[in-house]
Amino acid sequence: MKIGFFITARLKSSRLKLKILKSLNGYSVIDRVIQRAKHVVECDDIVLCTSTNSQDLPLIRVAQKHDIYYFNGDPGDVLKRLNDAATLFNVDYIVGITADNPLFSIRYANLIVNKVLQDPTIDYIYSTGNPIGMNMYAINSKALKVVCNIKDEIDTEIWGRLLNRPELFNVVEVHTEEQDVIDVERVTLDEPKDYEFLKFIFDSFDKDYIIEEKDLINILNINPDIVNINKNVRQMDLDKSIVDRIDNFYKCNYDRIVEVKSKIYNQ
Repeated sequence: MKIGFFITARLKSSRLKLKILKSLNGYSVIDRVIQRAKHVVECDDIVLCTSTNSQDLPLIRVAQKHDIYYFNGDPGDVLKRLNDAATLFNVDYIVGITADNPLFSIRYANLIVNKVLQDPTIDYIYSTGNPIGMNMYAINSKALKVVCNIKDEIDTEIWGRLLNRPELFNVVEVHTEEQDVIDVERVTLDEPKDYEFLKFIFDSFDKDYIIEEKDLINILNINPDIVNINKNVRQMDLDKSIVDRIDNFYKCNYDRIVEVKSKIYNQ
């Protein structure tokens, strides 16, 4: 079994310009994500999945600096980009994160990888209970191929609804263990207040230290007021009309989707 760690990254952010190039205690946000990815064991390749747009070309140099692979794919259709990269690198599973999550959970990434290795029938596995920006996922490349073959959504930046279909796929949810629960809503980077919060966290540790869950819990216990920095930032969710459209699509096309799945899984 071949497992790839795929980092989806663009430089198009509107709420915080060039956010993944911003510095966190001496390293850029994307540097931090790649550093953490190298601590996820059993992953064969790390791939920076960016777009074919010229504005994203600087990310190629980032990948080269860290001696990891890169892939230039579809700018808007994230699932197609991941699927094309999975095909090129011939991976069976994708463990993934977006490049604006410099504190993603290494612990739960490794836990998810172990579960996939133990049970290769899993199609989609994801963690819940961590703050926004720390949860992880893995996708069976065949399940991803099925979705890319049948979906009519083109903008798939928020794609979970397309794969989290227990009626079609073997979906596993991994709950955060009690000792890992962190009392903060978000540790992701979307807006200036998020950057202020993350900068405080990273500045609290040595430059090259890899921050773990226990470290976050400790720093929040010592500085409980810092959760107020970005508590009013709201996460973008799928519009209800899009959710309803996706659900209706799966309901109306169930038999066809099962047929497509059967062909792909039996190849």
